[in-house]
Amino acid sequence: MNETVKNIVTRKSCSDFKPEHISREELDEIIEAGLNAPSGMNSQCVRLIAVQDDETVKRLSGLNAAIAKEAMSKINPAMAENFPADPFYGARDVIAVVADKKGGTYIYDGSLAMGNLMNAAWSMGIDSRWIHRAKEVFDTEEGKKILEKCGITDDVEGIGFCILGHAAAEKEKTEIKPNRVFYL
Repeated sequence: MNETVKNIVTRKSCSDFKPEHISREELDEIIEAGLNAPSGMNSQCVRLIAVQDDETVKRLSGLNAAIAKEAMSKINPAMAENFPADPFYGARDVIAVVADKKGGTYIYDGSLAMGNLMNAAWSMGIDSRWIHRAKEVFDTEEGKKILEKCGITDDVEGIGFCILGHAAAEKEKTEIKPNRVFYL
């Protein structure tokens, strides 16, 4: 099997990270892959916010948890009660993916960047996971302040948080569900 395909099919989401950072060099290499993701009409509307500052990671995780709990409490209060206090699962490194809404395919472009980030990380032996609610986080006043601190003044929407690190435990293998491919 081709190495690229092998990396794609063996990558699994991590939900328990060791309490250590990846190196800046590793982070930069992963970012390079995210920046090179395809984009509609080559708009390159995706912006990446790399976070290795522990306080900022905690702030983003806390905002994410509060948003998740509030939304879940309306649908399933028991699930909201059991929601993890840290939706970033202890990861110390985060890449927030946001995209300029002027890009006609900005949500898809951001999603492709997320995929590239996670697959690049795994090819380097680094675990990852897509954490949702970036849109809601960056719609808050605190989220907008983070964008402002980065110098992002475009009308952007949060796409996802790519959390990164090394797994603290062996990840469970997931089975691929059958009957999802159709040939004509």
